[in-house]
Amino acid sequence: MLKRDIAQRYQGSIIGVAWSFITPLLMLLVYTFVFSVVFKARWEENIQESKIDFALLLFVGMIVFGVFSEMVNRAPSLILSNISYVKKVVFPLEILTWICLGSVIFHSAVSVIVLLVLQLVNNFFLPWTVILFPLVLSPLFLWGIGFSWLISALAVYIRDIGQVTGVFTTILMFLSAIFYPVAALPEEFQFFIRANPLAVTIEQSRKVLIYGQQPNWYELAAVFIVGFIVAWFGFWGFQKARKGFADVL
Repeated sequence: MLKRDIAQRYQGSIIGVAWSFITPLLMLLVYTFVFSVVFKARWEENIQESKIDFALLLFVGMIVFGVFSEMVNRAPSLILSNISYVKKVVFPLEILTWICLGSVIFHSAVSVIVLLVLQLVNNFFLPWTVILFPLVLSPLFLWGIGFSWLISALAVYIRDIGQVTGVFTTILMFLSAIFYPVAALPEEFQFFIRANPLAVTIEQSRKVLIYGQQPNWYELAAVFIVGFIVAWFGFWGFQKARKGFADVL
C-alpha cells in the first residue's frame, strides 16, 4: 500500500518521481530569493555568509516542516478517501497513518539527499553528525502520527477540519524558525518559539546537518517524551471514534 501511495502521486506525469527532486528545489530557490535578496536577511551577523549557506539553512527547516505539515494536511482525507475499508472489509484503519508516514519519509529522504549534495558541493565535506539526523527527526514522527490519527478521526464527523489544517500549518510555518534563527528574536519571544516542538527539531536538525554539532539531548528527550504522549492520545482518540465511522460514512 505504501508503494501504491507513492506511485499514485506521480501517476500520469511525464517525469514521475523526479518531481520529488524538482519541487523542493524550486521552492528553495523562491524562498532564498525572497529572503536573502529581496529582504536581505542574514542568518548570522558579522559572519561571511553566502546565499548558498543561507539556502542550506533554510532548506533544513523546509524539510523538517514538510514532514509534519504533510502528515497534518493529509490526515483529514485518510479515512474519507478509503471508505471501502471502513464499510466493506475488516481492516486495521490505523495503519493508514503509518502508510502516510512512510510516504512522507520517502519524499523527505529525497530532499535530504539533495541537501547533502548541495552541501558537499558548497563546503567539500559533510559532518559526521549527519548520521544523527534520523534520531533527531524521530520525535517529530511521533507528533505527526498522533496528530494524524486524531485529525483523521475528527474529519469523519467534522468535514471543516480539512480547511482548518491548511490554515494551521501556514501559521505554524512562520512560527517555527524556518526563515530565521530563534536567537534573532527578542528574548521575550524566544521562550514561546522554543516551546514549539517543531522549532526545536528544526534547530537540532541544523546542528547535525549543517554545523556538525551534536544535538541538545535534553531538549530532544523532552520532545520525544511529549511526542510519545501525543501519539498515544491520538491513537486512543482514533480507536474511540472509529466505532461510529461506518454509520457516519
